[in-house]
Amino acid sequence: MFARKIVKSFDRLEYRIRGKLSHYPILYAFIGGIGIVLFWRGVWHIADEINLGSLISLISGSIILIIIGVFVAEFIGNKLIISGLVGEKKLEEKEEGEIETEETQIKNLQNTLTRLEKKLDHIDGEIERK
Repeated sequence: MFARKIVKSFDRLEYRIRGKLSHYPILYAFIGGIGIVLFWRGVWHIADEINLGSLISLISGSIILIIIGVFVAEFIGNKLIISGLVGEKKLEEKEEGEIETEETQIKNLQNTLTRLEKKLDHIDGEIERK
């Protein structure tokens, strides 16, 4: 019960900080980069302190990443895998017309999503008034 409250309070804190930092993307990236470097520095030093050799580190790290499903997604990327399965061309291979068509489709989808969001907000407002 206590752990759940701590997790929820961290979730709320993260939500507020993320909301504020999203208005300052360069600062957000800078702070995020510092956090990532410090995290991996800590992992590196722990591995050194327990005398984890290079080969053991490589094997154990690969096994962990494969087991939790991050290995392929991180090193290849989901979009690359999906585009290969669908048979999409690489961006360099697409003609200008194809790229423009895709851009138009994306803009249309964004417009549709915007309209849906407005409708949902309107519905939420009506529900709250009741």
